[in-house]
Amino acid sequence: MRAVVYRGANDLRLETVPVPRIGPGELLVKVAVCGVCPTDIKKIHYGTVPPPRIFGHETAGIIARIGARVRGFKIGDRVALHHHVPCLECHACRHHAFAQCAQYKRTGITAGFEPAGGGYAEYVRVMPFVLPGVVRIPARNDLLEGAMLEPVNTVLKAVKRLALLPGDVVLVAGQGPIGLMFTRLLVLKGVQVVATDLLRPRLRLARKFGAKWIWQVSGEPTNAERLEKLVNRITRGRRLDAAVLAVPSDAVLRQAQMLVRGAGQVLLFSHTRRGDVAALDLATICVDEKDLIGSYSADFLLQDEVARLVFSRKLDVRRLITHQFPLQETGAAVELAAHPTTESLKIVVLPEGE
Repeated sequence: MRAVVYRGANDLRLETVPVPRIGPGELLVKVAVCGVCPTDIKKIHYGTVPPPRIFGHETAGIIARIGARVRGFKIGDRVALHHHVPCLECHACRHHAFAQCAQYKRTGITAGFEPAGGGYAEYVRVMPFVLPGVVRIPARNDLLEGAMLEPVNTVLKAVKRLALLPGDVVLVAGQGPIGLMFTRLLVLKGVQVVATDLLRPRLRLARKFGAKWIWQVSGEPTNAERLEKLVNRITRGRRLDAAVLAVPSDAVLRQAQMLVRGAGQVLLFSHTRRGDVAALDLATICVDEKDLIGSYSADFLLQDEVARLVFSRKLDVRRLITHQFPLQETGAAVELAAHPTTESLKIVVLPEGE
């Protein structure tokens, strides 16, 4: 089969590799679509993991083969895959910290080599411990929607970390695909969203996703001051109840920490590169009781809720997908996702595309 193999930093190659063999408790899935995720982009660009690997974990496809001991699935089922599933029994899981579970940190889907998701290939092997994360895609929905379950799950998990009440005002900094998901899910929760971004087209879409206020960020010295005035006006001086950072900007972090009220929350979602350091006024955390929190990866127990949101189209993820690339152009897909244009949002790879 064809697969895009990571051979080192910024080195992706279309190669022929064996179709994965499956065991009696496993599935073989023919990949139909795989999203390009920022987490994989960073691994590819910075060479943070040793090659060779086949990346891609936002995957949907069609079951092609079923192990003898697998029950509840049939060949031809259209499914969305979930590459991390926790054990639900260890110390981390008892604290609902699934992303820190040793089993969760294992990748349960592979197209070959060290398991790394495998979605940039024609077929993937689904291991037994992640079978509980497989979700059937309803007939009315397409496979593109199925591939979006995993990123939506990560955002919903983060939203649930925020202590919010209906009517609260939250800043969502960055209106790329992840930021737009935050905007929509927060609006569905009854929260009023201030959406900010550098690009006007993304702000227009944020408005359609329910943002009550939009703000175009610029490099002008007065831009931050004017945003502060807007926040004070719409909250009547109370300031924000929370801020979500869907961009890895230290300047935005410092601004958000200043704009949230006492006992408010600042949530980091995109600061995933190890070694980054930012200066903060720690008294805002101690004396002002402003929580600085993070959220990473998905929550397995949210799968059913995520599926309802996506498949009902209360969160219409189809509006986020702007570019579809064939497998042989995965490198171009990764580059576009890493350097978005005014027109680009979510980028996906179609292994059967021409």
